Amino acid sequence: MDEEVVEILKRQPCVDCGSSDAMSVYSDGHSYCFSCQTHHNHTNSEVTQPVTKVKKGVNLITINEMYSEPLRARGITKATCQKYGYYLSKRNTKPIQVACYYNKDNEMIGQKIRYADKTFETLGHISETFFGQHLWNNGKKLVITEGEIDCLTVSQLNGNKYPVVSIPQGCQSAKKVFNANMEWLQGFEEVIVMFDMDKPGRKATEEVCGILPPGVLKIATLPMKDANECLLAGIADKVLAAIWQATVYRPDGIVNGSELLDTLMDESKESIGYTLPWDIPMQEMLQGVRKGELVLITAGTGIGKTTFVRKITHHFGCTLGLKCGLMMLEEPITRTAQGLMAIHSGKRLALNRHIISDEEYKKVFEETLGTGNFVFYQHFGSLESNNLLSKMRYLAVAEKCDFIILDHITIAISGLDIDNERKATDVLMTNLRSLAEETGVGLLIISHLKRVEGKPAEEGGAISLSHLRGSQALAQLSDAVIALERDQQAEDGEKNLVKLRVLKNRFTGETGIGGYLTYNKETDDLEKAEAATKAAPIEIEGMGEF
Repeated sequence: MDEEVVEILKRQPCVDCGSSDAMSVYSDGHSYCFSCQTHHNHTNSEVTQPVTKVKKGVNLITINEMYSEPLRARGITKATCQKYGYYLSKRNTKPIQVACYYNKDNEMIGQKIRYADKTFETLGHISETFFGQHLWNNGKKLVITEGEIDCLTVSQLNGNKYPVVSIPQGCQSAKKVFNANMEWLQGFEEVIVMFDMDKPGRKATEEVCGILPPGVLKIATLPMKDANECLLAGIADKVLAAIWQATVYRPDGIVNGSELLDTLMDESKESIGYTLPWDIPMQEMLQGVRKGELVLITAGTGIGKTTFVRKITHHFGCTLGLKCGLMMLEEPITRTAQGLMAIHSGKRLALNRHIISDEEYKKVFEETLGTGNFVFYQHFGSLESNNLLSKMRYLAVAEKCDFIILDHITIAISGLDIDNERKATDVLMTNLRSLAEETGVGLLIISHLKRVEGKPAEEGGAISLSHLRGSQALAQLSDAVIALERDQQAEDGEKNLVKLRVLKNRFTGETGIGGYLTYNKETDDLEKAEAATKAAPIEIEGMGEF
């Protein structure tokens, strides 16, 4: 169209077919009945207010080719359609619905055509204009829906009295049209986004959040996919409630303290830690070990880290009934399994399988591994980090493990494609911290020490956080750090005495000496020693890492 189109002045009864309002009277004096498709030439001086205009140079479906009717299948009235300029027509003999878009001068600048098969076609220019934008200049609340039908629905539920618009070309156009109409949007005190309750709709919501000043944008949540579905399902009141209950947008991770009551009450129930296997001061200092925590265990070479975590694992699985995932990267799963059975039976089954009868062996198996509380990851050596993390996630989510034991982190970081050990440790510890917080699984991680000046840890030297090998992230991201100290060169039975030192304790803040343990050769187990001067451990020549 190269010229301005005539205007519809009014609708009236048709004298030919008797229709009550299908006859449209135009500003050039002619009329057309959309019911019987009859043309007449006359003037009507009583009608003075134009209904619509079309901008010059825009090729659109002409006004005399369109008519308004209620959208009965959608529950939308004729009055609502007329207010917004939502018409019916035909295109290439196919029935269509036409959503008309207008600029600020009330000139029609584009149309969005919807076919019966739910395909769409666009005429003119609509990409930077909200549907219905021409009807409103400012106000208290503005509701923005994802599609024209939902816009008509929400407006109708509010008596067509309050500002409602929709984005022009699906959720992918949301950010563009928001940016193009910033000044207009800022004329409203509240802008309430009511996009579809599906993945694309949620993504579009995220994309427009943050565009407007803080506190202006709110998010409405519906019980069904969109507003029109709610209307047709008979729960239109839920749409209105969603508008009034819309929440102010906050970026991910920002939480108002007033919303934390339920979370705090739930977490207070979980804050009671699971007991350790020994009645030693460390139990009181740590108040046990909690799910969702990352506990780091460190010691010099051959001090007894693996036996220490094996004892805790047996206690969790067999005494407390917790499910444990074991990723013991330095030993085969048979050795780990035998170690758990040895603790349970009080016999060194790893050295001599026949130290007990077959019937006793089966009984020990059923009471330990047979409970299903122990899940093993069969591996030896280094591995790719993403693979390690995916296995740990599987243990936490699919196997529903309460705790995962990783022995040890140095092997794990060797699988990272990062040359720098410090950086590799930072990356893995960050991922482990996130895994614990996301899934709620407790992590017991073994870490090695670096070589330091002075008395080495293998000779009973005191361990500090600065001795951890790899990165400061080991100490920073852990909830607790426990060090095992033992002098392998000591005389008499003192060489088998293990001093426990709590280096970090985020839960209670208590640190220091957490008690003493001693290794029992006969039971392949770590047992409580009352004190360093009172302990009478069994000396084991060439014990190595017991």
